Amino acid sequence: MSAEPLKTLFHPFEAEAVALPGKGERALFLGAEPGFRLPEGFEAALHLVQGFRPHFQALQASGFVVTAQAEGDSFDMALVLAGRHRGLNEVRLAEALERVAPGGLVVIAGGKDNGIASLRKRVDELVPLEGHLPKYHGIAFWLRRPADLAAAEELRTANPGLLVEGRFRTAPGMFSFDRLDTGSKLLVENLPNDLRGSVADFCAGWGYLAAEIAARSPGISALDLYEADFASLEAAKLNLAGVGQSIAQNFFWVDLLKEPVEKRYDAIVMNPPFHRSRAAEPEIGAGMIRAAAKALKPGGRLFMVANRQLPYEPILSAAFSSHAELARDGMFKVLVARR
Repeated sequence: MSAEPLKTLFHPFEAEAVALPGKGERALFLGAEPGFRLPEGFEAALHLVQGFRPHFQALQASGFVVTAQAEGDSFDMALVLAGRHRGLNEVRLAEALERVAPGGLVVIAGGKDNGIASLRKRVDELVPLEGHLPKYHGIAFWLRRPADLAAAEELRTANPGLLVEGRFRTAPGMFSFDRLDTGSKLLVENLPNDLRGSVADFCAGWGYLAAEIAARSPGISALDLYEADFASLEAAKLNLAGVGQSIAQNFFWVDLLKEPVEKRYDAIVMNPPFHRSRAAEPEIGAGMIRAAAKALKPGGRLFMVANRQLPYEPILSAAFSSHAELARDGMFKVLVARR
């Protein structure tokens, strides 16, 4: 996300449309991202919530109090940074209403390209808005928490957790939260059934790949999941609870592009992300490939799926002794490389 929605969020305070919170007040900030600047005179104690590991670490490094999940209640106010996922935005707003004291201020902001106008309209149907301001290609709007939590209940009811394929628990905001990802399915269909020893799933999401591997490969002794999104990793723990019970399972909330992997594996599988914004960023997948090469034992294998147009083959050639294409369809290719 660009810095503009962050500036939009704090604009009502700078424009004096909303009173600045003083010392002794507590402000919850849901979806907090690094790079924001507090307006002069904003003196409330901030409690930041961010489940995406790279953002979490950047906020911590800046000296803020930050948690992966919201904690506490009776906050004097809440800030909500809205993103592209409508369901996640609504769930965050519900959480803000639940954790702010009655009458407490809730300020929401997001970019116009991310549907903030429709979110504002939706919220105004549930809770009367006190005001709104457009700025920096976005909109900020604010409201007071009603005495009851009917609006929060309505927002949560509209965005329930899902059960994909009747077995995988997911929630709005997770990657491919409402269906099995086509690329991941192609990877599963082309994995060998002779995987043995210690295996890792990089960019594990809510655990589809890992669950399929555990069910199909009895020779595996340990299965480790690495994921940067905290909520997805928590869902993966539930989704693997009844799978491969003889296999030792470990779950790591990490940024694979920056945090080293201490263990070494016989095989790694992954469906790496290729963008943070709307534009493709092949360097993310390239970094994941390099991290996988470092984490494999000599002779270990990497199995990955990627969009057909992404140029990962030169990276594989540089990091591995050999590589090949196992399969492709109209959108994806499955690649294998040996350390």
